[in-house]
Amino acid sequence: MLKRLSWKQAALAVETALVGLFFVQALRYVVAALYSGFGSASLVAALDPATIPAGTPGALHPAVFSNQASFVLYMLALPLLGLVLRRLRWPLVIAAGLTAAGRALMLEGTLLPALVASALTVGGGLLYLALLIRQRAQLVPLFFILALGVDQLLRAFGNTLDPSWSAAARVVDVLLTADTRLVVTYVQVQVFLSVLALVLSLLNWWGGRRGTTSSPQGEAKIAPDYGLLTAWGAVGMGALMFLQLSLLALPNAIAGRANADYTTLVPFTLAATLLPLVPGVRNWARGFIGLFDNQWRGWLWAGLIAFLLVFGTRVQYVSADLATLVSNVVTALGLPPVRQSAFYFFGAFLLVIGQFCASLLWWWMARPQAEKERNLSGLWIVLGVLVFATLAFFDVFTYEYAYVRNLPAQFDLLNNTVIPLLRGFRGMGLLVLLLAILLAGVPMIQTQRRIAWGGEKSALRSLAALVVVAGCALLAAFAARPPLVQGVRNVDSIRIGSYNIHWGYNEFYYYDLEAIAQTIEQSGANVVLLQMIEAGRMTSFGVDQPLWLARRLGMDVRFFSTNEGLQGLAVLSNVEIVFADGNLLTSQGSQTGVQRVQIRPDEGVITLYNTWLGFLTETAGTALNEQEQDQQRQLSEIFTLIRLHHPDGNFGRMVLGGTFNNVPDSPLIQRMRDNEFSDPFAGLPLELAATLLRTRQAARIDYLWLRSLVPWGSLVVDSRASDHGLLVVGVFLER
Repeated sequence: MLKRLSWKQAALAVETALVGLFFVQALRYVVAALYSGFGSASLVAALDPATIPAGTPGALHPAVFSNQASFVLYMLALPLLGLVLRRLRWPLVIAAGLTAAGRALMLEGTLLPALVASALTVGGGLLYLALLIRQRAQLVPLFFILALGVDQLLRAFGNTLDPSWSAAARVVDVLLTADTRLVVTYVQVQVFLSVLALVLSLLNWWGGRRGTTSSPQGEAKIAPDYGLLTAWGAVGMGALMFLQLSLLALPNAIAGRANADYTTLVPFTLAATLLPLVPGVRNWARGFIGLFDNQWRGWLWAGLIAFLLVFGTRVQYVSADLATLVSNVVTALGLPPVRQSAFYFFGAFLLVIGQFCASLLWWWMARPQAEKERNLSGLWIVLGVLVFATLAFFDVFTYEYAYVRNLPAQFDLLNNTVIPLLRGFRGMGLLVLLLAILLAGVPMIQTQRRIAWGGEKSALRSLAALVVVAGCALLAAFAARPPLVQGVRNVDSIRIGSYNIHWGYNEFYYYDLEAIAQTIEQSGANVVLLQMIEAGRMTSFGVDQPLWLARRLGMDVRFFSTNEGLQGLAVLSNVEIVFADGNLLTSQGSQTGVQRVQIRPDEGVITLYNTWLGFLTETAGTALNEQEQDQQRQLSEIFTLIRLHHPDGNFGRMVLGGTFNNVPDSPLIQRMRDNEFSDPFAGLPLELAATLLRTRQAARIDYLWLRSLVPWGSLVVDSRASDHGLLVVGVFLER
């Protein structure tokens, strides 16, 4: 009997985990797809359709996007069906089938657009969740925790890019004989997983069909399998899901926020996510929180997570002074000095602990339903979706505040109220996270008569669960291990490039990192300065773009954050990197900075300065002359830093490159010539030197300036993977 029960529990857990995984993957995709779709439709609406080449990736007609966005809204309302179907068990099979089918249709080359298929997956997942709360409430934490855990594992194998989104991604590629090889792509794996989820749902429904199929009115007053989601529970669920997708369940986002090493964090983040599934861990948490008065427990737990996030994301900003102070103390005691990187890891470790505490909150979202209590879980799930969407909207504008456009004159009221508010999200990323923590803690704050944590007091089961968690963490560590980079050394010349990758999107917001990687690969560049690059934003599918590109190209990488830890500048190099740092620049618009990286191609070094100066636009709420003054001030700060880095006046071999956002005949660019920087592209016609490459628009705004280096060739590579071209300059090395 116990053996049959264990198999039944395992089947239920696997079904729940698969549907949860499909839901989490699709929800992450929907957020980024809506962002890119809105950007593409806005551009297409402003252009003459005849000027857009046929088959341009990403070009989306506004009417098409409007229909797709409407379908997304309909799918987000799908859990309302749970209000009607809550007394039946078979709709769980329908919801699981919708989720599984939608996830399979998300792959390229299927019958539906990816946004429509992902919306279908999210809608099916929300309906499944509404019914799961009503009929299998104890499995709700598994729905989220196992899904987030498997999602992290997949991303570890894909270098932070989920490989399951690509139908062509190879899972197995084994040479069997001289003439045959076994190749399994993810499309086959996804079809298998979708079918498995549906089959398990059918089997679990069939096995439980003899149970109660209507309201549990004849049961005990409180049955743990019959759950209820309150309005506050839905608010907490939406906020907690935002925390997971935007930061805590992404080791690369934690690494970016704390300026720490991604590879080290992968196994710890996964372990922190999964550990609450261990019964002994929940019993420990129950004992700990039980020490405090019931009216303060929720506030204490939310405050603990807030404390961990504040210190975890802010340690890097004080670590230099703190490291110096601690090193002086320990050196006086005769101990080895403390490295600054140790403080970065300490901050990241605080965020990992925050993920463990947040993962424990899933048990507080739903609660057992009392006899004759009205169940509106389906309605409140829609409320939770609105909370998630609102926080995601706020998160977008903590990065996009400088791009907010004024509305037409008839909306002057909004231009005087809402528009300044959206521009005011600058530097508010931590505040948005703290708001999400407060909302995520509300269900625990509201619940004072019970402690949701608790598990079987079986040491054997806890030990077995710990072994599984440790095994998953080790597997993630193996998957995330960095490749060996073969450095270039003692050559006569190298190629240096500069590439603005536009957050991984082309002109019409089509996301294709592989095309960007191929552009760099085909250029033959040994070193590439990258601008407008992200390390894990929700709108870029949570991908660490510098890390992914580096591992895809077999290069080393250094990333410098300019905005909220996840947006900034990067340098890729297959020449040895010996030093890297960066400084923020005074910015009226989007926050920018300058990154310094030193490479060693021979006995000496070449110093690279990578920057992105403020852009000139009429959408930022400031006059063009003020923005030009902003650029001039930023360039002056760069020159000041260069002089500080070379106090003896010996500048050596130097490259200053990036996106200057101004044309060659501007006073800004003339200052570069006045400061003895040479331009390898000087004198080339615009059709050969243009770097901003858009429909009906071509301009030269990206540059590679040389000092004490002799160029042997230069070109702009236009692949249309970004809306900028890749500049490449070959330089001789004196030996």
